[in-house]
Amino acid sequence: MASEPLSAAETRRYARHLVLKGMGGGGQQALKAARVLVVGAGGLGSPVIAYLAGAGIGTLGIVEPDLVSLSNLQRQVIHTTAGIGTGKAASAESFARALNPQVTVAAHAVALTRDNAAGIMADYDVVLDGTDNLVTRRAVAEAARQLAIPLVSGAVSMFDGQVSVFAPGGPDFAALYPAEASDDDLPSCEATGILGPLTGVIGTLMAMEAIKLITGIGEPLIGRVLTYDSQGARFSEFSY
Repeated sequence: MASEPLSAAETRRYARHLVLKGMGGGGQQALKAARVLVVGAGGLGSPVIAYLAGAGIGTLGIVEPDLVSLSNLQRQVIHTTAGIGTGKAASAESFARALNPQVTVAAHAVALTRDNAAGIMADYDVVLDGTDNLVTRRAVAEAARQLAIPLVSGAVSMFDGQVSVFAPGGPDFAALYPAEASDDDLPSCEATGILGPLTGVIGTLMAMEAIKLITGIGEPLIGRVLTYDSQGARFSEFSY
């Protein structure tokens, strides 16, 4: 990815990246040139947006149709009490711009569906999905497959979470979530609850996978699922 040189302010802002072996100026330039879409600005989307904005992603898209509510604030840390009742997309945009004015933020205050997913996602290089239902997740995954865009997918429930990456040439979403899987089979956050910091753990891992994909650093979770048990303080992994 080509990009204009880093400014003096950017050099100071990203100093810890620039001296990091394996990242350096080339990695930061790749982040600056990247266009990344985050679907969902809730529990998982909040740390994703915070860390990608902080890292210097050139263009950060945010898709979120909902409004900020009081019960969100226990885990959705980019939103505020003063912002209750405002749109999450706009709230997330304000947070990202305040954290890093050098990032271009595009807020999409719409629900992503099978009809509009490809149109929204076509302008981006990487997509991260932190939504909480299989209908939306399947729409995102299908559009990512059609567009040959890598997809970072995270999920949480109660005390446990997981992260995986679906990328061109690797196993697709249906290999992990078969067609017969239904939201009716999955516990909802409203019914069973969710431990707040769990979303931070999984969302931060998602942001890490996106940065790895963009910069070429390390080995992304393609064909692998990383799981986290917060009660046992254990990570594990399986392939599919």
